Amino acid sequence: MRFDVEEFRKRARDDFERAWHEGPSVLTPPASAGRYPRLSYRRAAPHPVFEIVARLRATYLSMGFDEYVNPLIVDEQDIYRQFGPEAMAVLDRVFYLGGLPRPNIGIARKQLDEIAAILGSGISAETEEQLRETLHAYKKATIDGDELTHELATVLSADDALVVHILDQVFPEFRELAPESSRSTLRSHMTSGWFITLGAVWERLPMPIRMFSVDRCFRREQEEGPTRLMTYHSASCVVAGDDVTNEEGKAVSEALLSAFGFTDFEFRPDEKRSKYYMPDSQTEVYARHPVHGWVEVATFGMYSPSALAGYGIGVPVMNLGLGVERLAMLVYQADDVRQLTHPQFFPQALSDRAIAGAVRPKEEPATPEGRALAAAVEATAREHAAAPGPCSFQAWEGTLGGRRVEVFVEETESGAKLCGPACANEIFVHDGSVLGVPDTEKWAHVRSEGVSTGITYLAAAAALAAARIEEAARCGAPARVQVKMAKLPSDINVKIEEYAMRFITDNNKKVDVRGPVFLSVRSVLPE
Repeated sequence: MRFDVEEFRKRARDDFERAWHEGPSVLTPPASAGRYPRLSYRRAAPHPVFEIVARLRATYLSMGFDEYVNPLIVDEQDIYRQFGPEAMAVLDRVFYLGGLPRPNIGIARKQLDEIAAILGSGISAETEEQLRETLHAYKKATIDGDELTHELATVLSADDALVVHILDQVFPEFRELAPESSRSTLRSHMTSGWFITLGAVWERLPMPIRMFSVDRCFRREQEEGPTRLMTYHSASCVVAGDDVTNEEGKAVSEALLSAFGFTDFEFRPDEKRSKYYMPDSQTEVYARHPVHGWVEVATFGMYSPSALAGYGIGVPVMNLGLGVERLAMLVYQADDVRQLTHPQFFPQALSDRAIAGAVRPKEEPATPEGRALAAAVEATAREHAAAPGPCSFQAWEGTLGGRRVEVFVEETESGAKLCGPACANEIFVHDGSVLGVPDTEKWAHVRSEGVSTGITYLAAAAALAAARIEEAARCGAPARVQVKMAKLPSDINVKIEEYAMRFITDNNKKVDVRGPVFLSVRSVLPE
């Protein structure tokens, strides 16, 4: 069987472009959404590596490959069977599995006296015998390690915490245990598992056999770096059958990588020449990406007949593999695989738009009437902003908390205007800084280049006034809310989320929302 590469390339590209770009931007809230008003229903971001894993799995399945889980724990002898004399060099890069031996703990009079002293009571002969039996069962693995504390607590009729103290103080053997290595290793490459899997199934499945696995591998590197991790994901496949050749690798490479936007391909001999591949069959796949140019993305080859014979496999086998993290770096244009894989351990840059999304009013009205009140206060203040004091303007009349309320925007001082000059300031984020700026020539570059939060000083102050008046009305009281000179965001009822503030301070950016607001709002409850 051969792939029609062009036909598959077109189908795969259409399918994955649709899956990649479409999908709801907002999730449908569950029926209980009304009980949790602070929950945000949005399309969450997948991890880049697992996004690529998902696309690779879907591509393999659409190509007719069955998915398998290969053994993760591989015995040392399998490495010798696959690599022959080269095994020692390979084993230098694998992790051997080890564990703590179970100590043979004896119970002498000294230990019994120490246990009794901690318990504050004597130990009967029956309890002593049960204690010996329990420790012996632990040694023989009849009792698991995580069950030992509970079992001893039952025998001694003591609290688990007290038993932990007894184990630490009376039995130093537990603290002195050192791990011992076994001859089992963690899979360093998917090939180790493919030989074992194929050896078990090749005579029980129809030919050609097409299998794939996308799973973790572990490699004991000297150190991790921008392109190297000690644990990585391998996307590997095998094709087994009487007429399978290296041409199968070329067809699978093109079909698989077409789904990720790669176009032209080159196949170059791989000089590493692993012993489990036939001589001159190991091939590197280079693909031309519209952004990155020619890059190495995969390796394939024909398994050596001698290595296959070690598992009783009697048909030719082509194997292809690629590193998922390497492919993810190309797709996401990442420079460091550590940062791509573990972004939580690296400072994340926030865009101005992201910071703007973290700026919001600190207090807001909770009811539709309260929100209408806030809008009315803002509109009234804007309309009469330049009115000289003393002056008073009714902004709203309605019901809050079951009570009639009248609200006024006013200025009691003679000669002062109803609103201070900073009321019209709007909060922008520019180059990582949060700035409250007026609409003047001096700040035109901030307003044109920055990202608006959509919050003016007046709107934030009006929201504060509405929230306080709303609360006062529920208590049956009038209220007076004044916003004077602003120095901090909280002075104008603005809150910047903690994560955004951390980014601002870590990067020596600033928050400047200073300005004279001088807005006064009063509510009365008419009889």
